[in-house]
Amino acid sequence: MKASVIGGGGWGSAMALHLGRLDINTKLWIREKDVYENTLRYRQNKTFLPGSVFPASVSFYNNIKETIVDTDFLFIAVPSKYCHSIYKLLAPLLSPRQIIISLTKGIEKNSLKRMSELMEYIFSSDFVPKIATLSGPSFAREVAESHPTAVVIASKDLKTAKLIQQNVSNEYFRAYTTDDVTGVEIAGALKNIIAISAGICDGLEFGSNSIAALITRGIAEISKLGVKLGARQETFSGLAGIGDLVLTCTGKLSRNRYVGFELGKGKSLDQIVSKMNMVAEGVTTTLSAHHISKRENIEMPICEQVYQILYKNKDPRTALKDLMTRKLKHENN
Repeated sequence: MKASVIGGGGWGSAMALHLGRLDINTKLWIREKDVYENTLRYRQNKTFLPGSVFPASVSFYNNIKETIVDTDFLFIAVPSKYCHSIYKLLAPLLSPRQIIISLTKGIEKNSLKRMSELMEYIFSSDFVPKIATLSGPSFAREVAESHPTAVVIASKDLKTAKLIQQNVSNEYFRAYTTDDVTGVEIAGALKNIIAISAGICDGLEFGSNSIAALITRGIAEISKLGVKLGARQETFSGLAGIGDLVLTCTGKLSRNRYVGFELGKGKSLDQIVSKMNMVAEGVTTTLSAHHISKRENIEMPICEQVYQILYKNKDPRTALKDLMTRKLKHENN
């Protein structure tokens, strides 16, 4: 087996490192010239994943065409806002035998498409390859440090999901499979919005009660939208759903929780984002979720208040007060 990873950020680098440790010949494409040259020199990505040395089975590229030629599995780990252009670049270069695996947890802002939907739309001008999505509670740094991690691989074709599962699993990285692509992608994208709200609570120095309430009500509104879009309810009780949500809302390595924390401390979104060297997907996904919930006529109170904070400059304390004083209702409505 040979693999390519498109995207030299933290998650792309961690996946390339993991594949390399499995003795899989892996090519890692790094867009930024300076990061590429530095990684080539030191065999570690000091910008996005410092301290983790790549094994000899991983090689580095700055040319995307050279990266994907003669590989079996193509993992794509770029922020959602760049996916459209990357997919268009890849489309004429792909081979029908290659399997494409999305590692991106986001929704495209303009089309409101999930990543696999966007792939199918862009790739269909030539042919639609086998596509899968890998998601679940998996901080890049912890995967790089070989901490026990469980993920889920979703594909419309379960044989494809099982093939990926067999090739990426080992004693510290365990993959499960599902054919509920919609549920896995919706859960993976929208949990970042709830993580921003959890960070806000931490920034405002609220307690554990607040975080528990946000996680519980957050998964309720995420699953409500997901089921309306065709997902299965049980997916949101699994790794891509509650598993990833708990991690992102409570883990100190969460970029989205960090954004919320700084907002809770009174900083503006521009101030926060300008100091980050990696993308917090929840910021863009909040805008997408706002539009999708309106389109589908689904009430998503937590996501809506995060939207008001990020894009309408609403005071976080006012937003949380408005959440708590909404009309009282039955828990399952």
